[in-house]
Amino acid sequence: MQKPFHKYKQGGNYILLDICNGGVHTVDEEIFNSLDREDYESTPEYAELLEAGLFSGEDDYEEYADLNVDAPLKAMCLHVSHDCNLRCKYCFAEDVIRENGIMPPETAKKAVDFLIEGSKDREHLEMDFFGGEPLLAWETVVQTVEYAKEQGKKFNKQFKFTITTNGLLIDDEKTAFINEEMSNVVLSLDGRREVNDRLRGAGVYDRVLPKFKKLVDSRNKAGFTDYFIRGTYTAYNLDFADDVLAIANEGFKYISIEPVTAFADAPFAILPEHLPRIKNEYDRLSGIIIENNPDWCFFHFHIDLHNSPCILKRLRGCGAGNEYIAVAPDGNIFPCHRYMGIENWKMGNIYSDSGVLLVKEYFSKTHIYAKEKCRACWARFYCGGGCNAEFLIFEGDANTPSEVFCELSKKRTECAIALAIKRQLEQEK
Repeated sequence: MQKPFHKYKQGGNYILLDICNGGVHTVDEEIFNSLDREDYESTPEYAELLEAGLFSGEDDYEEYADLNVDAPLKAMCLHVSHDCNLRCKYCFAEDVIRENGIMPPETAKKAVDFLIEGSKDREHLEMDFFGGEPLLAWETVVQTVEYAKEQGKKFNKQFKFTITTNGLLIDDEKTAFINEEMSNVVLSLDGRREVNDRLRGAGVYDRVLPKFKKLVDSRNKAGFTDYFIRGTYTAYNLDFADDVLAIANEGFKYISIEPVTAFADAPFAILPEHLPRIKNEYDRLSGIIIENNPDWCFFHFHIDLHNSPCILKRLRGCGAGNEYIAVAPDGNIFPCHRYMGIENWKMGNIYSDSGVLLVKEYFSKTHIYAKEKCRACWARFYCGGGCNAEFLIFEGDANTPSEVFCELSKKRTECAIALAIKRQLEQEK
């Protein structure tokens, strides 16, 4: 039988997580160690915790798991380009990247119409310009933003736009437009020069870094703070904490470094045998942050213990194929950008939505209670069941979590909670 708590030591604290009700507590070493006993439930230390109100909740949320089955659309990943001027060796979209795969403005506008219609009564909508490299389809991006804003006024919709770019084509005109129209911008950079250029190409780091700095600087001056430097770590740089620090030392405050998506036969793939070292690296990075209290933020270590997501978000971390869809340059619809080009998961086309509802129903039911591994996991209410595409691609089933994903997710959650405790203790001083 699963214990109602998860305990671990991090950042100099003995941390006790009440799994079902979400409470996070620090305890003394004596109480911490007493919970290792087989008869811990009969100890005075456990009785003391019960008296304090811990472990009073039960996992009785399953009745809410299917409430979102018929959810209206909220977000769209618009693949305006299936061409790229980098062709990074680890790109998960390699199979769909081809020459001249540019979405015409007319198709993008039709996608806007599709999103508005599918959103029903939702007022706030999100659109992410993605690829490939979306700046290769710049005219489509500009016309789509203008059209979405016009249609938004007509149908009482508020759009938030995001763009993801490798930076090679950034110039002053594009910077001004991005800062004016994009609620968020994701800038792709892997860290140190030698790490970045090993899989992206020689000289790329020196070409894009000044462009990113100029864009972020002008964005900050214009009062827009939302951006991320988004990198990928691989088997080649398991010391990725140094890449995070290298990015921070260049003046960037919002940083995300993600594990590569690759099959085991790729030389740069993350394998189960890498897990101990990667976990140690997350510990090293969180230790550096705890000790130095820097003014930059690592995406996976940011968590709010007082304002947790709604229950539906906790039960299904991903809205792919349900509230969120991706559209290819030819108008074909997929559950998300990670399913792009997988014919078995094509949901239809924006010009004819046949097939959408069948796939939508499937994804609406991929929640933590449909995943046996999640039911027994202490972190289930933090990750919401993880990435369905990751599991389908590597495990053959969206409801079968992968070992690497789960272990990394749990380690990052532990580090994030430890850092949140540190911030809380500092505020109470």
